[in-house]
Amino acid sequence: MQITSKIQSTKENSKNGLLEKVFKLTKYGTNAKTEILAGLTTFITLGYALLVIPNVLKASGMNSQGALGDAANALTVLNDPVVGSIFTATCVLFLLSTLFMGLYANLPYALGPGMGLVAFFTYGVCLTMGFTWQEASAAVFISGIVFIICTVTSLRQLIVDALPQNIKVAITSGIGLFIALIGLKSGGIVIANPGTLVSFGSFTSPSVLLTIIGILITGILMARRTKGAMLIGIVATTIIGIPMRVTNIQGAQLFSMPPSMMPTFGKMDFVGLLTHNGTGLIAAITSVIMVILTFSLVDMFDTIGTLVGTAQKGNLYDEEGKPRGMNRALLVDSISTTIGALFGLPTVSTYLESTSGIAEGGKTGLTAVVTAVLCGLTLFFAGFVGMVPAQATAPVLIIIGCLMLETIKEVDFSSFDEALPAFFTIAIMPFSYSIANGIAFGIITYPILKIAVGKGKKVHPLMYILAALFILRYILIPQ
Repeated sequence: MQITSKIQSTKENSKNGLLEKVFKLTKYGTNAKTEILAGLTTFITLGYALLVIPNVLKASGMNSQGALGDAANALTVLNDPVVGSIFTATCVLFLLSTLFMGLYANLPYALGPGMGLVAFFTYGVCLTMGFTWQEASAAVFISGIVFIICTVTSLRQLIVDALPQNIKVAITSGIGLFIALIGLKSGGIVIANPGTLVSFGSFTSPSVLLTIIGILITGILMARRTKGAMLIGIVATTIIGIPMRVTNIQGAQLFSMPPSMMPTFGKMDFVGLLTHNGTGLIAAITSVIMVILTFSLVDMFDTIGTLVGTAQKGNLYDEEGKPRGMNRALLVDSISTTIGALFGLPTVSTYLESTSGIAEGGKTGLTAVVTAVLCGLTLFFAGFVGMVPAQATAPVLIIIGCLMLETIKEVDFSSFDEALPAFFTIAIMPFSYSIANGIAFGIITYPILKIAVGKGKKVHPLMYILAALFILRYILIPQ
C-alpha cells in the first residue's frame, strides 16, 4: 500500500517539474497538493497575529498620539496611520521572512515578530524600562547583527548539539502544553483568577461555546483521519460563529489598499539608545546590553526550541539525526530580525503555529512559500482575514498541543538527575508563558544535578556557560 502511494506521489510530482526541482518533494515524501494545503492551514492558524501585533505595539507609543490608547477592534486597527503602518510592515515582514525560509532553507516554517517578543518589546522595554520604540528598534537591530554572527560562526548549532537528548525531547512536550494553554486562553476556556491563578471560563458564554464546538468538530475530523481536518475545522467554526455573533462580519471590507509603511520605516534611534534618559554613558550601555542580551537569549531559545520541537513532531531530520537545515533556518531568522528592525518591528521568531501545517503533512519550503504569499495577499484583504475569530483558531492550537505531547513517553524519568531538568523544561513553559524560560530552567538545573551525583564531566562545557548566562540574566533583569 505504501509502495503504491509513493509511486503515485512520484508520478504526481513529475508533473510539477519546477516545484520538484526547487523543493525536492519526492525526496521528502510529499506532494504539491499536501504542501499547499499545509501552507494554507499554517496561514489561517497564524493569521490572527497580523492584526494582534499592531494592537499590542501601539501601546509602546507606535500610534499618532504617541501614548497608550484604548484597545481597538481588529477590524478598526487600520484607522490610525501609524498603527496601519505597523500592520503593513508586519504583513511584509511575514511575507519576506517566510518566503526566505521556504526558498533558502526549504523548510515549512512561518516567521514573523514573535508574540512573546512583541509583548517584551512593548511592556518590558518601552513601558517598564522607559525606552522609546525607536530606541527599542535600534536594540533589536543590534541583536539581529549578533544573531547573524552567532549563526555564521555556528555558535547556535553548537548550542543545539550541546543540549542533552532528554531536554531536547522535553522541549517538544513543553511546547505542546504551551500551545494548548494559548489555545485554551484564547478560546476563553481557561481564564485568570486572582484566588486560584486560573479557572474555567463561563460555559454559557457564546465565545466559549464556539471554542468547544470547534474542538469537537476538529477532534472528530482528526479521529476520522480526514485530510485537511484543521483547516475544515477553522472554516466551519468561523461560519457557525456568525449566527452566534462571535464571528464579526460588520464593517469588514473585502478589498482595501495597504497603508503606507513610512511612519515607522527606518526610525531607529541609536543615539537615543546610548544616551537613554540622560543616565550617563556607562549606565546607558549597561541597560542596552541587558536589553540586547534579553532579546538575543529569548529569540535564540524560542527559535531553537520551536525548530527542535517541530522537527521531532514532523520527522524533519537529516541523515545525521539532526533537525534538517537548522543552520539555514537560524540564518533566515537572524537576517529577518535585522530587516524587521528597519520596519520598526520587534525580534523575528519561528512561529509555533507552523506546527499546524506540519501536522497536515507539510515537509518542505513549498508550505512556507504558500503561507508567505497568503501573508502578502492579506495586505489587500485585512478585513476578510479579521473575520476569523480567535475561537476558530483556538481549537487547532489545543489539538496541536495534544499531538505534541506524544513525545513525553520518550523522556527518561528513571534517573532523577535527568527527570527534574526535563520536568522543569516541560512545566515552566506553560506556567511562565515562555518557551525560553522552560529551556532556561532545564539548562540551569541539568549541570547542577549532574555535578551533585558525580557526573559533571559528562556535561558538555557549553551547558555550563549557558547555565551561567541564564542565571546572570535572571539576576540582572528579574522577570
